[in-house]
Amino acid sequence: MRHLIRTDDFTTSEIESILEDAKLFSDGRFERILRDKIIITLFFENSTRTRSSFEIAAKRLGAEIVHLDVANSSTKKGETLVDTAMNLDAMGPHAIIVRHQNSGVPKILSNHTKASIINAGDGAHAHPTQALLDLFTLKKHFGDVKGKKIAIVGDIKNSRVANSNIELLTRFGMEVILVAPPQFLPKTNLRTTHYINEVIDEVDAIMSLRTQTERHSSQTYASLKDYASDFCITSEVVGDRDIILLHPGPVHRNIDICDALLADKRCKVLEQVSNGVAIRMAVLKKLINDI
Repeated sequence: MRHLIRTDDFTTSEIESILEDAKLFSDGRFERILRDKIIITLFFENSTRTRSSFEIAAKRLGAEIVHLDVANSSTKKGETLVDTAMNLDAMGPHAIIVRHQNSGVPKILSNHTKASIINAGDGAHAHPTQALLDLFTLKKHFGDVKGKKIAIVGDIKNSRVANSNIELLTRFGMEVILVAPPQFLPKTNLRTTHYINEVIDEVDAIMSLRTQTERHSSQTYASLKDYASDFCITSEVVGDRDIILLHPGPVHRNIDICDALLADKRCKVLEQVSNGVAIRMAVLKKLINDI
């Protein structure tokens, strides 16, 4: 079985094929190509968009969804994650969608299952389907993204979304510029700055990120309001520039992006959510139906 743990688990040509399928699925159609297939969702970390998006994608493809209630599962009785995955796998599902607060868990589980493991986000490591839907959103707007510039703004060091997007968007020819305070910047060969105004006139898109306060070992800002004074994407920052705005959600209003811009037609946040269903349909088709 194929797994999707990181964006580089798919070749560029495979991703192009997934984007083409997503384009077909983006009209809201139901395609029952996964009838009689069973998919388990295994979420050890809270999720609204990703879990719902995967479940809707699976249902539109005709698959049966089984959600494991982690709070009442045998992991609470001391069973290891690997044993949980092996027991679930023994029941014959075709895919297990995993989200976990610790980096590396989906990869470990993939070594012990016949079912496809799909990473729905692991710690600060990777979130491949989010990056795929972001690329899809960018390509729908720009057509060819090669040569376009995108600023990723915020808590980059702790962001699995940033990691996956950096790999994928640079592979498709975009220049990624990282904008963050020093403590939120990872070690990187990419261009970086602490000031959004330094790059605002040259970027074609901005991807704002949520501050990952739950992943901070100590408080890094006196308050989120202090952070927002430097890194919130506001109407004053963007002005009338031809720039599109993305955010993986959940958005901290007036901390990540201001209310006015969230209502602006240049903001693609809700379009990203819609595109997420189409992309996840295409990923499920690739991993389950195309084997």
